[in-house]
Amino acid sequence: MTHTRCLIIGSGPAGYTAGIYTGRADLKPLLYEGLQPGGQLTITTEIENFPGYPEGISGPDMMGDLRKQALRFGTEMRKGTIESIDLSHRPFIAVDDKGEQIEAETVIVATGASARWLGLESEKKYYGQGVSACATCDGYFYKNLDVAVVGGGDTACEEASYLATLCRRVYQIVRRDELRASKAMQHRVLNNPKIKVLWNSVTQEIIGDDMDGVVGVDIKNVKTGEITRLDVAGFFVAIGHQPNTAFLNGQLELDEAGYIIVKNPSSATSVEGVFAAGDVCDPNYRQACVAAGKGCVAGIDVERFLHNS
Repeated sequence: MTHTRCLIIGSGPAGYTAGIYTGRADLKPLLYEGLQPGGQLTITTEIENFPGYPEGISGPDMMGDLRKQALRFGTEMRKGTIESIDLSHRPFIAVDDKGEQIEAETVIVATGASARWLGLESEKKYYGQGVSACATCDGYFYKNLDVAVVGGGDTACEEASYLATLCRRVYQIVRRDELRASKAMQHRVLNNPKIKVLWNSVTQEIIGDDMDGVVGVDIKNVKTGEITRLDVAGFFVAIGHQPNTAFLNGQLELDEAGYIIVKNPSSATSVEGVFAAGDVCDPNYRQACVAAGKGCVAGIDVERFLHNS
């Protein structure tokens, strides 16, 4: 059995930053990087809104920088995942995907949240080449171009409204004949001349090529069966996110959507000695710099907790 003063579950900006801070505090943290070391940003082609990179940087390169910085301060990195953890008493006992047990005095959960996708092969093929799940992250690349957003809830309406400040035309693809969003968000979308809502419509196929990425999308009217092609350069999926908390087996307090509830402004959770950072506890912003900031908070909280306990 491995013993650690701090077990960090998950990589990405939150996990790696937590590793930097707990490493600098000489806690010798143990970090499990998950199935996708570096998180979702490792499949993002270019990042322009993370402080410190005035010319932009690729997702893999930025995550590589954060990882190396955490390693520099003594964070031990392990490939693989934590499959289960017992939070009923300290020290906590976790089990990884190889069956090894880890005894941890504290835990930082930084497992992120996964975007919900439509399930189209073309969606996977053109991810990062016109397909995105974050308008704030990628909208700038489509300035003065036509784009499409799929979804009818608050998230989709927020994405469409934001894209309308940058893009020439925003098509919002809505399965039903009404929006599920709040009245305020509905009003914002329906009164924006740059947003065209396509009612009773579903995405049939995303059209693209290897050179230009996405060039269009075929949509189907669910009532008439008619298929229409939209000429768009970007396709934004906004049907929600799923926080990666299943392995916790209900041991932490979650909100209705499954995000970990933290005791703001700290990163403390409902279990003493367990902290959370990044998208796994953030349904609102989902930005790399926010996640990194929360990783910093969690690292400091762990150091103070161990000092006082």
